[in-house]
Amino acid sequence: MEDFLLLDDLLSDEEKMIRESVRKFVDSEVTPLMGDAYEKGEFPMKLIKQCAELGLFGLTLPEDYGGADAGHVSYGLVCQELERGDSALRSFVSVQSSLCMYPIYRYGSEDQKKEYLPKMARGELIGCFGLTEPDAGSDPSSMTTHAKKVEGGWILNGAKMWITNASIADLAIVWAKTDEGIRGFIVPKETEGFERLEIKRKMSLRVSPTGELIMKDCFIPADNHLPGTIKGLGAALSCLSQARYGIGWGAMGAAMACYETVVNYTKERVQFNKPIASFQLIQSELADMLTEIVKGQLLNYRIGRLREEGKENYVMVSMTKMNACREALKIARKARDLLGANGIMLEYHVIRHMMNLESVITYEGTDKIHRLVLGKHITGISAFE
Repeated sequence: MEDFLLLDDLLSDEEKMIRESVRKFVDSEVTPLMGDAYEKGEFPMKLIKQCAELGLFGLTLPEDYGGADAGHVSYGLVCQELERGDSALRSFVSVQSSLCMYPIYRYGSEDQKKEYLPKMARGELIGCFGLTEPDAGSDPSSMTTHAKKVEGGWILNGAKMWITNASIADLAIVWAKTDEGIRGFIVPKETEGFERLEIKRKMSLRVSPTGELIMKDCFIPADNHLPGTIKGLGAALSCLSQARYGIGWGAMGAAMACYETVVNYTKERVQFNKPIASFQLIQSELADMLTEIVKGQLLNYRIGRLREEGKENYVMVSMTKMNACREALKIARKARDLLGANGIMLEYHVIRHMMNLESVITYEGTDKIHRLVLGKHITGISAFE
């Protein structure tokens, strides 16, 4: 779409090259698959290898561990382009990178980093992140999954729900209560007593392999405990902050896809002997869409640069996740309306993005939770206590 505020002038040649390579991949390999994949509710597994070959897993991590040592704006641009294809693909890459590779890199031992990260970067090992439970969503501190220390390791019991990549993951980063506080564990899929169940009959994020994790007396060797997670729940939340940042960019990508579709459609759709793009009400809607996309892009870009300077914080990330998801969903709904009956057809893609965004606005912190994070920052008063 049009670079209305010349944001490309703010990007380095490397950042633009990364974005363009992912954009070409999405346009040629991803978008053509997604209508059928959404209808069938199946994740195109061939995309995993292709994403790995593009270097999209662990993009910001050091090269020594399989990453590309890229900046956070580059990662954001990747998320934006991936979600132009489908939210499920961006979610897959976000989980692999921000919720699985990142905690191993930040909180794992050197042996754990060397064992898992290069294989995950190559797409040979797929991860998932087990925090949310059937009765513990917005309040993860109320989790009931627990780990008991025993000779040589831990015994893990509990269940996790709404876990992206669960059914195809080779390992899970599972968070559990212990006598010493909340800790993180690497749980391989072959662990005895560990089950991964796919959630069916979803009407949103249908392409995403979402599932449930069940742990029944799972023995977790001491070497699979993430030693840096002694900081407790804050370690898990720091991982979510990584992922929420990418969601802000990704949601704008979905909005861009809807906007581009509806601009082209309204120019071609003729009613009353002229294109409907000539009508004042249509132009008003398009103007609002473009304005919100550009505002969202600017917010994402600024926070990305602040991350690179070490000046960003979780409140800023809450703002960009909240704003991007809210505005992207509005744009998708408007686009669906402007397409008329065609708006519900998968070949126009808008209905798919709209339905996906109904989940994106909820997961990894609901819209209301992020408003309350900002509310606490503004007033100094917590609405959670």
